[in-house]
Amino acid sequence: MTYGMIATWRMACDGIAAATKDLANGGTSQKAIVDAIKMVEDYPFYKSVGYGGLPNEVGMVELDAAFMNGDNFDIGAVAGSRGVKNPIAVAEKLSHERFNSFIVGDGVAKYAIKEGFEMQNMLTERAKKTWSNRLDEMSRSNLSPYDGHDTVGMVAVDKTGSMSCGTSSSGLFMKKEGRVGDSPLSGSGFYVDSEIGGATATGLGEDLMKGCLSYETVRLMGTGLEPQAAVHQAMTTFANQLERRKGKCGAFSLVAMNNKGEWGVATNVEFSFAVATENLEPTIYLAYPAEDGGYPTIEVASQEWLDAYQTRITAPIQ
Repeated sequence: MTYGMIATWRMACDGIAAATKDLANGGTSQKAIVDAIKMVEDYPFYKSVGYGGLPNEVGMVELDAAFMNGDNFDIGAVAGSRGVKNPIAVAEKLSHERFNSFIVGDGVAKYAIKEGFEMQNMLTERAKKTWSNRLDEMSRSNLSPYDGHDTVGMVAVDKTGSMSCGTSSSGLFMKKEGRVGDSPLSGSGFYVDSEIGGATATGLGEDLMKGCLSYETVRLMGTGLEPQAAVHQAMTTFANQLERRKGKCGAFSLVAMNNKGEWGVATNVEFSFAVATENLEPTIYLAYPAEDGGYPTIEVASQEWLDAYQTRITAPIQ
């Protein structure tokens, strides 16, 4: 059997690079997902996930995360988590619970403390300054408060054919206290079936959750479609419906991988993602939506793009 991982955004690449080394040595997809997402959660310069994630309207960091085991459909999820260092690890633990597998708000920290998970103040000075600057901009120029919704989502398959997926996000910057997007919702932010494949989404959660696009992608793969065809059909069909019936459609980006390690991507915005398989070294790609509604243009990210990205995310906040 082969192995592989696909993930949303450039920020996921270091995590999947490390996790696929473990997969190559016989590691499980379950461990790969948790280990890789924890690396994203722990890096303070990724402003949409974990430590350093941007806060809500009252300056609190509320995190959402989910984990799914494709072998038995076990799911664990948290929403509105405060003060828990690695929400993905808690979500994975919850996936083993017969009851109470989705916990929100204050209940997340209570469960995490009881189960021995590490607690941490997730608001960095950098994120606090960004939040304060946004408040000033809003008061001066009537700027919309909402910005950013870059969920890290991953799908993995190991050498035994077992598949898993996971998500983690601080959600929409300046969101209302208690707001939850698609990321921890089964079928919307993520879905995986080891007999078929998995998919995960990033973008505007309020629109993504209307279409259950991760589940739809897996369903279409189950009919025999290759991942690229399935994810493209799932996204474009619903995006077109939303445009026709509501008049607008938010940012949608999805990645998918089947149990053979084949992968696909769909997006209606410029989007970066990362892939590593038995036959492909960890690689960061850029995807651009096609003007004619066809498959996106996909190219390997240049060193210039990667350098500019690193400079941008680590630049001092004035």
